[in-house]
Amino acid sequence: MRLEKKATVASSSVAVILVLLKLTVGVLSGSVAVLASAIDSLLDLTVSLFNYFALHNAEKDPDEQFHFGRSKLEPLAAVIEGTIISFSALFILYEAISKITHPAPMEYMGASIYVMIASFIITGFLVAFLNYVAKKTKNMVIRADALHYKTDIFSNGAVLFALVAIEYTGEQLIDPVLGIAIAFYMIYSAIPIVKEGVLMLLDVALPKEDVQKIEKVLQNEPEITAYHYLQTRESGSHIFISYHLVFNISISLYDAHLIADKIEAKIKALFPDKKVHILTHMDPYDDSDINKEEDEW
Repeated sequence: MRLEKKATVASSSVAVILVLLKLTVGVLSGSVAVLASAIDSLLDLTVSLFNYFALHNAEKDPDEQFHFGRSKLEPLAAVIEGTIISFSALFILYEAISKITHPAPMEYMGASIYVMIASFIITGFLVAFLNYVAKKTKNMVIRADALHYKTDIFSNGAVLFALVAIEYTGEQLIDPVLGIAIAFYMIYSAIPIVKEGVLMLLDVALPKEDVQKIEKVLQNEPEITAYHYLQTRESGSHIFISYHLVFNISISLYDAHLIADKIEAKIKALFPDKKVHILTHMDPYDDSDINKEEDEW
């Protein structure tokens, strides 16, 4: 099993445990903060299961229906995850405001505190594992999952602090106010996840520094006279690059092909953790200006 899949299985298992603990205590105690955390964990479970499905299908080889594979399932999963986080935050915000307008005393404070302590510790171990996998695989879905559970650490810590404060001060307003703060923090954390996923679905170019690395390889190749039409895009763990190489008109097709293969190998070495697909067009002369004039015409 791929390391990414093991990460999604681990996050799904943790989410199941946390949902059962938090939902039970949240309903019994009447705490908006604990209930918000329970809902967040329930959504974590849904997202983790979807991530497993996305990763399982994204790694399938191209076929007659999907000539370029299904790698865009990964950014799609990230967009869905960020959207779910945002909607759950809005629900938590609604519940918190409702409790401010219709206050009710909390019960089972001791059980609530113990559950949040356990949640804080378990989530901390999970985040450490997900960060390790994200760093090792450079996988966008796992990185988004790690960020999501990282927000859970902060929210769990905040909820734990609030419960202790309520236990000692008796101030019930702390609970809904904290729920509002958690809701806004969840929305804030979801924005970059959704943004990155949408940009990848729209075939945004590679980061400027990565494009410059590719250009450096092409510029330092003495056996080509020029290059043009460099285009890049990223789809999950796959990178797609295309360009035109200009050769001396007297070179043989065989020699030009060998040079093109050598350049492709150098560029692929720039991205050892990605699956790089390169499309090379070989020109006997620089036709970029000619094509530009035709486009303008």
